[in-house]
Amino acid sequence: MLISADNLEFGFNGGSLLENVCFSLNEGERVGLIGGNGEGKTTLLRLILGELDVEKGTLFRKNGIRIGYLAQNGGYDSANTVFEEMREIFAADIRAISALRETEEKIAKTDENSAEYRALSQKYEALNRQIAARDSYNFEVRIRTVLNGMGFENNYEQTICTMSGGEKTRLQLCRLLLEEPELLILDEPTNHLDMKTLFWLEEYLSTFKGAILTVSHDRYFLDKLVSVIYELENKKLSVFKGNYTKYKTLKAEKTAHLLKEYEKQQEERAHMQEYVDRNLVRASTTKMAQSRRLALEKMELIEKPSLPPVPPRFTFSYAEKPYERVLEVQNLRLLAGEKTLLKNANFTLMRGEKCAVIGDNGTGKSTLVKEIVRGKNTAVKLGRFVKIACYDQENANLSPSETVLGELWGRHVTWEQTKVRSILAQAGLPAEDMDKQVRMLSGGERAKLALAVFACEQGNFLILDEPTNHLDLAARESLESALKAFDGTLLFVSHDRYFIRALAGKILELEDGAATEFKGSYDEYTAYKMQTKAAQKATEKAIEHATSPTLSTNSEHKESYYRSKEERAQDAKRRTRIKKIEDEIAALEDEDARLNAELALPEVTANFALLTQKCNRLEEIKTKLDSLYEEYETLI
Repeated sequence: MLISADNLEFGFNGGSLLENVCFSLNEGERVGLIGGNGEGKTTLLRLILGELDVEKGTLFRKNGIRIGYLAQNGGYDSANTVFEEMREIFAADIRAISALRETEEKIAKTDENSAEYRALSQKYEALNRQIAARDSYNFEVRIRTVLNGMGFENNYEQTICTMSGGEKTRLQLCRLLLEEPELLILDEPTNHLDMKTLFWLEEYLSTFKGAILTVSHDRYFLDKLVSVIYELENKKLSVFKGNYTKYKTLKAEKTAHLLKEYEKQQEERAHMQEYVDRNLVRASTTKMAQSRRLALEKMELIEKPSLPPVPPRFTFSYAEKPYERVLEVQNLRLLAGEKTLLKNANFTLMRGEKCAVIGDNGTGKSTLVKEIVRGKNTAVKLGRFVKIACYDQENANLSPSETVLGELWGRHVTWEQTKVRSILAQAGLPAEDMDKQVRMLSGGERAKLALAVFACEQGNFLILDEPTNHLDLAARESLESALKAFDGTLLFVSHDRYFIRALAGKILELEDGAATEFKGSYDEYTAYKMQTKAAQKATEKAIEHATSPTLSTNSEHKESYYRSKEERAQDAKRRTRIKKIEDEIAALEDEDARLNAELALPEVTANFALLTQKCNRLEEIKTKLDSLYEEYETLI
């Protein structure tokens, strides 16, 4: 056991934030910590780290435990270069290798029969064992593996103090991965990471030897990495076995069960109270009535379960339908200073299409959508009656000095105040926030305000740049549902793979100055990329084999021929299996899309049994798809 809490309590300024928190975090566990904004996730992490003192209860830490912590906006300043900074982690390994070399030189100059020689030999053996146990000779390989995986392959010699905040946070994560602590605590580790780096990080963490506790709003990351969910809600912590998708099912089942037990007890108490009221004054039944009254007083009351907070609600609509061709981009050249982001880019968007723009950081995703919104480039043509509404990840269209109410009402001065307040309340901004200045809002509150303003623009072509940034899980899922229901055209930039998977029917990939369209879902896109990567590796291997020196003889060629002949039946079987897997994947993805759409229907959300059934089926589909993708990759 690394960390455990028993009836832990904590609060600020006399108010309670955490109550009766209990959990045990064991070696090698993968835990995801989730909860709404302000529920106390970061506070709990600070308690575990010892930065805050527990007010009541106990918090146990394993003696001498090594904890690595990545803060949400972590990073550090240093005058070192990137590679120099990472080398410092392995100072003990470098010293051991240096000491080994010195000992070798001394041994070479010492008489074999002397006591000094025997002492040096023992020291040499001890150093060798130490180096072998720590794999010291490969420390530079480990550094390069992590730095390259995290996107620093071209920054080895860059001085750290010249880096951006996001780069410093990524570098801090590199350092933690190389230090290999017993417990790795990560607060929103997927921020500032592009798709390629996200996939690499997930694979690396899956082989990490220590335990992991991560706070994340990235549902795809939680599904891939964790096996336990800690949920903070209403000052309490609940533990659910499984990843995020499993948690959703278990949470719904738990809430329904607790509510049923509460209602059952309330009904039983009402019957008992009614009996007492009717029979207490009758001489013949007084004793029985008193007995039931005593039972009522002794009955352990079931607390009414707290229902999940009402998530924000968004609605997207438009007044006028555009022509079928909404956007056409022809031979677009896009620059950022002297750097060419896109050259001769061509793509189109038809009415009703939902397209995700993806690519590594710096490929021009945000620049592209801004250029489309700007509407000044002759290479970008909008169809007739197209009305753009744009959501900017920086919320730059909001006025910091304006109030929440004034920000929306000032744009729609003919609306009644009650209507404006209602829209803001639906977006998750309560009455007490109406007179707050925008600059006083948290990141999540500001994002909800910006989304409310965005929805009221009634665009038939919605363009969104990282809309899930700063939103908690409930708000993300609410936004997904609203955009799913929207029948207009959608173009969005996002690193949230769960969000992309839920919405996109087309992928626009920006890579090496080119924009490539892929017509299909995100799962189909990733399967295609995996297939392409496997084919590329096979080609490279074949080229390497063809160009390598060989000493083939006629007999070897003959042996190869007969061996391939015997394998023909196996190859045919493999091709048949590949075709079957492709058909199964297509069918499961269609069913997944249909079920996700049904989950948003009121008649489904109101029927718990049906909702649970559909959630369970979605989890089965995801497990089956993961298995099929894995098998597909090995076959191709």
